[in-house]
Amino acid sequence: MADIILVVVEQREGKLNRVSWETITAGQAIAAQTGWTLEAAVVGSGVGAIAGEVAAKKVAKVYDIESAKLEPYTPDAFAHALKEFLTKHPAELVLMPHTYQVRDFVPKLATSMQTTAISDVIGCKYEAGKLLFTRQMFQGKFVADVSFAGSGPCFVTFQNGSFRADKVEAGAAAAPVETVNVDVPDGVVRNRPQEVFKEAKQAVDLTQAEIIVSVGRGIKEQKNIELAKQLADALGGEIAASRPICDNGWLPMDRQIGSSGQTVAPKLYLAMGISGAIQHIVGMKGARSIVAINKDSEAPIFEIADYAVVGNLFDIVPPLIEEVKKAKG
Repeated sequence: MADIILVVVEQREGKLNRVSWETITAGQAIAAQTGWTLEAAVVGSGVGAIAGEVAAKKVAKVYDIESAKLEPYTPDAFAHALKEFLTKHPAELVLMPHTYQVRDFVPKLATSMQTTAISDVIGCKYEAGKLLFTRQMFQGKFVADVSFAGSGPCFVTFQNGSFRADKVEAGAAAAPVETVNVDVPDGVVRNRPQEVFKEAKQAVDLTQAEIIVSVGRGIKEQKNIELAKQLADALGGEIAASRPICDNGWLPMDRQIGSSGQTVAPKLYLAMGISGAIQHIVGMKGARSIVAINKDSEAPIFEIADYAVVGNLFDIVPPLIEEVKKAKG
């Protein structure tokens, strides 16, 4: 088995998912520790432009894995295409972002190749010639280091926010791009994707948001959420919430951050009236900058906040909104 690390970036409808840059950062870190060769691949139909975009980063090579049957996405076609590719282009380690799409096809892919997958990883280290991957357990109360017992290819998915996308290293020169046409025979794809439900179109993918204003119990009443929306609008961000807010129906469930909601890593996370229960923290601690507003100076959220504002959010947020508006002119 060649000592190759392959990062499979994610694209949907010809657009690169930005969490893929985080996975490339992870791949670069592992390559630096092990001395292994880092390569990347993009899977789809007509995705050469995305392959070229990835080739600008510090990777040895990029593969453009092509088939007309890879668009629209189906787990059957993706698993088949990647199995065919990896059979001809062996890799010791295959890294992917822990997204809804990857979670859909990786179990099938790993099983078909009679190997294993470690999912939702938040970190990795190389000790005594062995790679160890860190996973959270019991909703983030504990972490465990796990490793592969068998031979590759070994599949690993990285949790959003585990590595920083802005830390991805650019290459000194563009990496070569090789187009690999794969054969997805008739009958492999067993389902036919239909139009996206209207509810899904209205849903928000907070993992893509660069600024998030999140509210907790301290907002007191549903009508007060309008204050958070005004701040989010002023900042050009999205609104989110801790679980109690969504459980009460004050915001849709797709706005929930935490172990039972979405895991996010925005540039700015502004927490309003959120105490900081571990279930919420595991969903947002990867944010680059965390600003917390809470009247309780002992609130756990302050332990991870970059900026702690102790006070009544109803006194603090309105003038903050005005200042943001003034700054934007």
